[in-house]
Amino acid sequence: MRTHFDEQLEKLHLELIRMGALCEDAISAAAKALLEQDPALAAKAQEAEEEIDRAEGDVERLCMQLLLRQQPVAKDLREVSSALKMISDLERIGDQAADIAELSGYVAGASETGRTHIGEMARATIAMVTDSVDSFVHRDLALARSVFAADDRVDALFADVKREIVRLISEDSAKAEVALDLLMVAKYFERIGDHATNVAEWVEYSLTGVHTSGN
Repeated sequence: MRTHFDEQLEKLHLELIRMGALCEDAISAAAKALLEQDPALAAKAQEAEEEIDRAEGDVERLCMQLLLRQQPVAKDLREVSSALKMISDLERIGDQAADIAELSGYVAGASETGRTHIGEMARATIAMVTDSVDSFVHRDLALARSVFAADDRVDALFADVKREIVRLISEDSAKAEVALDLLMVAKYFERIGDHATNVAEWVEYSLTGVHTSGN
């Protein structure tokens, strides 16, 4: 019985890795669509979001099988229940990457400085998603907690974008609409960081039994 449970748990880990990789692909494609003004990349982000939705259903079914058929207790129960919580945040990451891709065609007139900060936010959030999922698979509490600190960096970059937008509007009010679209994009990246932090918090809970939410 335990051997079968461990095999199913390993399958859960692999499915979460796949879902995390899809989130990375969606964020990366959305960011490149934004920075390179490439509609094909925007479409790729949308496709990745649809795959993430399907992956969420696969992981959810697997978790329910583990809960109902294997009836895990204590730490095993925390691990499976945490995975159920995590996939909700990963699904929202996919949604927000798709939203960024949808806005990518509207920010062609944004300043280079603002778009540079966006690129930095994209790289930071991709790393956060990777680390949060990896920390679950490898049961690495230190890696999970490093995601909390990384979120501070994303928040600081979001503040930089807001300052740049204020400057952009003050210099040329005709660019206000583009600037506000850029602000919305930055907000989506900031929320992706928050969702990655949520995932890391559920990893912390699965390992320690303590859940401390910072969002």
